[in-house]
Amino acid sequence: MNREVSRRMRNRRGERGSVLVLSAVGMLSLILAVGLGVDISHLYLAKNELQNAADASALAGASGLNFGSSGITEATNRAVKAMNSYEFNKTGVVFPRENVRFGKNLSDFDSGTDMSEAAAAAVASQVRFVKVTTPQSPVPISFVGFVLGKSLNLAAEAVAGVSAPLNKFSGYLPVSVIDEDIKICGTPPNTSICPGQTYTFRSAPQNSISPGNYQVLAIDGPGASDDRIGLASGVQTWTEPGDYVDTKPGVSAGAVRQGVNTRFDVYASQLDPGNYPPDTNIKEGITYYDYINNRLLTQTPSHPGSEKRRVVVIPIVKVSEFSNGRTHVKIDRFGCFFLRTKVPGGNGGDIQAELLDIPCVQGSGGYDPNGAPNDGPPITKPVLYR
Repeated sequence: MNREVSRRMRNRRGERGSVLVLSAVGMLSLILAVGLGVDISHLYLAKNELQNAADASALAGASGLNFGSSGITEATNRAVKAMNSYEFNKTGVVFPRENVRFGKNLSDFDSGTDMSEAAAAAVASQVRFVKVTTPQSPVPISFVGFVLGKSLNLAAEAVAGVSAPLNKFSGYLPVSVIDEDIKICGTPPNTSICPGQTYTFRSAPQNSISPGNYQVLAIDGPGASDDRIGLASGVQTWTEPGDYVDTKPGVSAGAVRQGVNTRFDVYASQLDPGNYPPDTNIKEGITYYDYINNRLLTQTPSHPGSEKRRVVVIPIVKVSEFSNGRTHVKIDRFGCFFLRTKVPGGNGGDIQAELLDIPCVQGSGGYDPNGAPNDGPPITKPVLYR
């Protein structure tokens, strides 16, 4: 019996230290597992940050499209600026223009038929999509570098482009363009409003559409200050074709002039260029074609400008909707207009605008599948596709 006990004790002495070894191995495995989890989480967060930057850059690029050659340049400028303002791993990302690609169709980026900036400018009227690809950016590996390497390169890409045609709108001007009830574009005497033509509306009081009505709409509020701010920045209330809105009696020539003319770098009545920037090109008397294609016809504002501030959405209302004084009118449709000139002095508050005959990308609005379609050249906004 004593011999058996002695034998067992000798066996146990031979096992001394095994628990310590197993504990050390287990602790090392646990540390490696935790380190791997931390590094993978870091990589996941870094990838998300890089993807967010690519998404923002692609959307910025798509917002610059205008179906003209200048829109390709502006789209590239905006995409590069958005990406280069982003810091990844506490280091600025150097994003070259070559990393911005363009396509007529979404499938172009899969088939390899996407285009460079120069190639896209030659067919700008057909370009609807922008793709950005970030440069390879190294992410350091902190704990398991012997497994994954000292660093791992990450990249991201995103595609944005113009949306389907909108039929709900915000950001439009609180004024109305008048259309005849039965005249058809191209049919003499051409009294119907037609794409590609220029119209002067908001004429002097003796030429009002009806007594007391001067084509101003009370969308965000009934006061002159509401008109001024709405014309400087666009209204906030969402409206669709077929909706009824109130008109605002009175000329309000001063408020109309002050609001619209911020887009031409003219400021008054506490409107400032920080909140209501001018367009990047304030040259008057040019056509929309010149605006998007001819950089020789350019006048730079004195304050930092914003592209496409002279491209505005305005409700179109049939003439029969108007009666004397304040009234309730139905919006027939919305049109995209180019402001040819600033509003002159006097008591009329005339606005001269060209109705666009090509799609425009404006960025404010939505689509209601149950809503009425918006007739005319499509009005779209930039959206992220992938």
